[in-house]
Amino acid sequence: MTEVNIREVRDGDIPAITRIYADAVANGTASFELRPPDEAEMARRKAALIAKDYPYFVAESANTVAGYAYAGPYRDRPAYDWCVEDSIYVAPKFHRQGIGRTLLERLILESEARGYRQMIGVIGDTANVASVAVHAAAGFRLIGTFQSIGFKHGRWLDTVLMQRALGKGDGAPP
Repeated sequence: MTEVNIREVRDGDIPAITRIYADAVANGTASFELRPPDEAEMARRKAALIAKDYPYFVAESANTVAGYAYAGPYRDRPAYDWCVEDSIYVAPKFHRQGIGRTLLERLILESEARGYRQMIGVIGDTANVASVAVHAAAGFRLIGTFQSIGFKHGRWLDTVLMQRALGKGDGAPP
């Protein structure tokens, strides 16, 4: 595994985060966005998450932002306040080096520390076996697959749903 440092996101990380996400949007199926957002939009999204105290981290390797991860709301209804959805993106040159798993592990710990009880992985495309495997290794279980719900790169894409209990999970009220 590449030596990596996980730290909280900083404003200065936005250009690298924007590039990583732009590649995922333009060339991959992890995101169902069709056009990469610009730096201003990525900064706005980061600020909105940080303002609500959601965890947001970057992975650095050799002084380079190799990837990033954050937890955000699963749904915008009060009953879902104890559930978060994870998002993890790694720069292509750092794929398959354990960075995504390291980011996810930190995200789980920080989400538990903030009192969240469930984490949902919404994985774009059943062909994204690496993401499914990373989530499974971190204790997520397969909940189900929405078939052909997105159309991108000239084909229909599935969405895989995975879930992991955090802290006491549903064993006690929040």
